Amino acid sequence: MTQPLKQTILKTSSQCKARRSSIETPHGTVQTPMFMPVGTLASVKFLSPEDLKNMNSQVILSNTYHLWLRPGESVVKHAGGLHKFMNYDGPILTDSGGFQVFSLGKIRTIEEEGVHFRSHLSGEKLFLTPEKSIQVQNDLGADIIMSFDECPPYPADHDYMKKSVERTLRWAKRGQDAHQRPHDQALFGIVQGGEYEDLRELSAKTLVDMDFPGYSIGGTSVGEPKDVMYKMIDYSVKHLPENKPRYLMGVGDVAGIFEGVIRGVDMFDCVLPTRIARHGTAMTSTGRVNIKNKKFEYDLSPLDENCDCEACTHYTKSYLRHLIRANEGFGMRLLSIHNLRFLLKLMEDIRDAIDEDRLLELRDEVYARYGIDSIDHPGW
Repeated sequence: MTQPLKQTILKTSSQCKARRSSIETPHGTVQTPMFMPVGTLASVKFLSPEDLKNMNSQVILSNTYHLWLRPGESVVKHAGGLHKFMNYDGPILTDSGGFQVFSLGKIRTIEEEGVHFRSHLSGEKLFLTPEKSIQVQNDLGADIIMSFDECPPYPADHDYMKKSVERTLRWAKRGQDAHQRPHDQALFGIVQGGEYEDLRELSAKTLVDMDFPGYSIGGTSVGEPKDVMYKMIDYSVKHLPENKPRYLMGVGDVAGIFEGVIRGVDMFDCVLPTRIARHGTAMTSTGRVNIKNKKFEYDLSPLDENCDCEACTHYTKSYLRHLIRANEGFGMRLLSIHNLRFLLKLMEDIRDAIDEDRLLELRDEVYARYGIDSIDHPGW
């Protein structure tokens, strides 16, 4: 392929803005809408690449900031890039490091050139620029990479957000100019602008003029109410091209995924399913379950009768409860497998529903089972 990424729209919903597509990458073609598991340090915690393939995972994420600090991008480059380093032959996406700089950095100074901050590991002084972020991602070798941006806090006033958006757009251009592998790594622009419609429009239109291979919607899931997040998505998507991927960053809950898909989003990621799994919470077809609950002590039924994952087909609630309460890594592994498979199966069902023009019916069925109310479900 002459371009690092090609999206083909296969079906558009007659009910809403949802669409089904395939995306060609250097490491395979994937189907959207899709959820992408997060492997922060070139590893989805407790899971192997074989586990991910078995659950029909497609794209996985790794984090630029964390891999820059350890083992260092030079180590990964020496191994032949992330795919060879972690023995994963499917598509990989890396973030820019921007979110971690702003979420983990206790002391940081933003200037036009970049961001001064301290390592969350050692306290060492660090300086990250758009050029450095792209260089690290070029060395990591992911199929899809992200522009370096500021992830502003919520809430932020209009004046601050406007200056942030304008600087982030300048950073996007600098990153685009610094990109050394445009033919095998697709660099996405990131739409920012907070809750302000005019700034989302400014950000999206400017990025589209820069002609990125795809676009991310940033600045969501940072503490804002659900209805505000949905507006952020609307304000962004309506200015993005129909023939390029749209990626909603950091969203992995059931309502967020449905409402994003309905608004035309193709790609999602979040640490939520694996993080809550390690603490004993399972995402099931009837809602969230805290497996540590005493009522499961003697329960020999599967965690979710509608799930085909290893945890549900081989083990009981009683055993899973025991493992989690005993802080056994095997229990965390099984619940992580389950939660990821749950979301991946949900995306398979969503894709089928778009193909069959019944996405809103599926949403309503799932919301009813989950008890999602009108606050999370504003309707269409």
